This record gives sequence, C-alpha cells and structure tokens, in this order.
Amino acid sequence: MRHYTDFARRRGVELEGVGACQLCGAPVQGGVHECMEIFALGFGGLGLSEPSEHIFRFLLVDAHALQHPELHGQWSNHFHLSRLELVLTHRSRWEYAMSPKLSDALGELKGELGDVMRWPERGARGEITSAHVNRVAHDRRACKELILTWAEGVHRAWSHELSTIAPVVEAFRRDHHARTWTDREQLLA
Repeated sequence: MRHYTDFARRRGVELEGVGACQLCGAPVQGGVHECMEIFALGFGGLGLSEPSEHIFRFLLVDAHALQHPELHGQWSNHFHLSRLELVLTHRSRWEYAMSPKLSDALGELKGELGDVMRWPERGARGEITSAHVNRVAHDRRACKELILTWAEGVHRAWSHELSTIAPVVEAFRRDHHARTWTDREQLLA
C-alpha cells in the first residue's frame, strides 16, 4: 500500500509540516502530517466498536479522505463520495460487508466515469476537520454528532461531483438493498 506522501509527490504537492493543514485547514500545528496522525491514531481512542456505531467510522473515513484527495488513489474519491451519498442522501445504514460491493459497482462502471474529479479548493472542503472531532472524542454522543455534521459538510463541498458518481450509487442501490435510518436522532442513539 502506498504511503500518502507518495500520492502527494506524484501529484506535485509538497506537504507542509507546520501550521494548519494545507489541505483541509485543520487548526493544527504540524500541518498535514499532524492531521493525518490524528486520523491514524483514532481520535483519542474513540472505539466506535458497537455495530450500531460502525456507520460513524465510515463517515469519518469518507470525510477525512475527501478533505485530502491529493493523498489517495484516483478512484478513492469516487468511492468515498459514493458512500457518503448512499449514507447521507439515501440513508443507508452502512455495514462492513457493503464496502466491497460498492467497490465492485465502481469497478464495473469505471469505463463510463471520468477518472478525474474536480476537487473543492483547499480549505473549502468542509469547515469541520479531524482536529475538531478529536477535541470531543471523550464525549461519545458529541463526537458522533460532530462526525455526522463533518460528513454532511464535506458532502456539500463535493456536491458539484454528485452527478459523476450517480451511476455508481444507482447500480449499488439496484443490486443491494441496505437497511436505512429514518432520522438523525435514530442514527445518533
């Protein structure tokens, strides 16, 4: 597996190791590297280990990945935006077994999709960042609320690309029936 610095280098992005994260704007001191470290360390040990909480793991992975598109493979953004669309718009209660099925749908449609998505400008990929979530990781309810709000903001920031991933979302929905959530409170419970 490639390291995020390899993807950045391939894209001609010189990663900064001081100040706010140059990609998402997270208020950190160690630049993009600290932002990635917060993500890698799991937000102060926030487990989200109960099956009912797994959806929040997916939301935070998708939000973080889409705030740092320079640090992933070309199809990663398609996958993460498709999953956000399925969870937030179509209210799919995401489970681990669904991700490979989404990957399959994406793989089957790659020839029909544009492989390059227009990324939102740096710093305009959602106002909430991993640093904000990390600050409330000690409070499970507040953390889940903030993760959901973070994912919603990132989803809005990428809304100009929803038509690009629409065929993937529709193929997944046609072939796989996911349980759904009805309202925000039910999801946060």
